[in-house]
Amino acid sequence: RGRTQCERPKPGTNPAREATVVLTMTAWSRLSSIPVKHPLTFGVAISTVKTSFSDLLVQKVVEKKEAVDWKRNAAFAAFGCFYLGGVQYAIYVPLFGRMFPGAASFASKSIRQKLKDTKGMMALGAQVFLDQCVHHPLMYFPAFYMTRELVMREKPDIRACLAQYRENMAEDLKALWKIWVPATAVNFAFMPMWGRIPWVAGTSLVWTCVLSTMRGGDIAHSEDVAGGAVTGASYQILREGLDEMFTCPIDLDPDMSHFCLTAHGPDRAGWVAKVARAVANGGGNVTHSKMVRMGHEFVILMHVAVPPEQLRQLLLDLKQKQELRPLEIRTSSLTRRQTGRYDKPLMGFSIHCVGEDRPGMLAAISEKVCSLGMSVDNISTELRMNKQGRREFVVNADCTTSFMSPKDKDRLDEVIHSLDELKLNLDLDVLDIRIHTS
Repeated sequence: RGRTQCERPKPGTNPAREATVVLTMTAWSRLSSIPVKHPLTFGVAISTVKTSFSDLLVQKVVEKKEAVDWKRNAAFAAFGCFYLGGVQYAIYVPLFGRMFPGAASFASKSIRQKLKDTKGMMALGAQVFLDQCVHHPLMYFPAFYMTRELVMREKPDIRACLAQYRENMAEDLKALWKIWVPATAVNFAFMPMWGRIPWVAGTSLVWTCVLSTMRGGDIAHSEDVAGGAVTGASYQILREGLDEMFTCPIDLDPDMSHFCLTAHGPDRAGWVAKVARAVANGGGNVTHSKMVRMGHEFVILMHVAVPPEQLRQLLLDLKQKQELRPLEIRTSSLTRRQTGRYDKPLMGFSIHCVGEDRPGMLAAISEKVCSLGMSVDNISTELRMNKQGRREFVVNADCTTSFMSPKDKDRLDEVIHSLDELKLNLDLDVLDIRIHTS
C-alpha cells in the first residue's frame, strides 16, 4: 500500500516496435510542419531543386551530353531560386494574400462551398487573370528569355532576345494559357498558401519530363525544352509528339500508278540524292523508303507513286540514266489491295524491342507476331553498340490485326501477355508495346 506500481506491458505488445512508430510519427510531424512554418524557404528550395533537375534532364536525355555543364545548370538553378522561388512567392502569397484576403480560407473550402461563394470565385478569377495576363507577359517571360540567352549563348545579346520575345509573344501566351490557366486555377482554388509554389514547381517538372521523353536526342530543339517554360515552341513540340503517337499508315492512292524500286551498288556519297532527283524529275513521288549501307554496298528500297501517263517514261529514264548505271536498279509494279478480299484492320500495334544480339531474335519475334494473327506492315532492325560496349539488336515493328477490337479487353490482355513473354524468352532489355486504334 502507498506504493505506485509500474504498469506491465500488455500481452502481445512490442515496446521496441511501438517506440519506432512513435519516433517515425514525431519525425514526420516535424517534417510536414516545415512547409507551413517556413513557406518561403521551402518554396525556394523546391524551385531551385526542380529547375536544376529539369536542366539535368534536358542535358542528359534531350542533348545526350556525356559531361554535365554545371555552370549552365547553376545558372538555371539560380533562376529557379531567385525568380521562381523568391519573386513568384512574393506575388502569389504576400501580394495576392493582401489583395484577396479570403484566398486562404477559400482554398480550404469544399467544392460545393466554393461554388456557392460568388465573391471567392471572382477573387479566384482575378488572381488567375493577374498571374497569366500581367505577371507572365510583363515579368516572367522577359526574365526567362534573358536567363536562357545568358545561359545558352556564348555571346548573349539581350536586346535580340527581347526582340525575339516580342515576336513570339502571341504564340507564347496562347501556349501558356492552354496549360497554365487550368493549372493556375487549380493552384489558387485548392492549394494552401504555402503549397502554391510547390504546385507550380511540380507542374513545370512534369512538363519538362514529358517534353524530354518525346524529344530524347533532339539536339536541334534542346533550347526550346531548356528551362521548363511553356512557350509556343515547347507547346509545338508537345503537339508534334502527340500527333506522332496517333498516326497510322495509309493505303495506295487508286488514281496513281505505283512501283517498288530496289537498287544496290558500291557505296558512294550522293546515291540517294541522285535517285530521288531522277524520280522527282520524272513526275514520281517517293512515299516510303529505306536506305542502308551494308559493308561496301549501298542498298535502296523505295515505293514510288506516279501519274499513269508518266509511268513508262520514268521507268525508262531510271534504267537508261548514265549516272545511275553503277546501281543495279530494278522495278516492279504494285497494285492496291482489292476491297472485300482483305478484312479492315481494327487495331495497330507498335512493338519496340532491344536486347543483346544473338541469332534467331528476328525469327522469334516475327513468329510470335504471326502466331497472334497479326499482319506486319513495317519492320526494321539494326545493330548498335551500347555504352558498355555490348552489341544490341533493335527491332521496330508496326503490325495490324483485323480479328480484335479495343473492346475485346480479355483478348487484348491475352495478346499483350503473349507479347510480354518475348522479354523473358529472349532476355530483352526493352520491350515497348503501343496500341493504336482507328
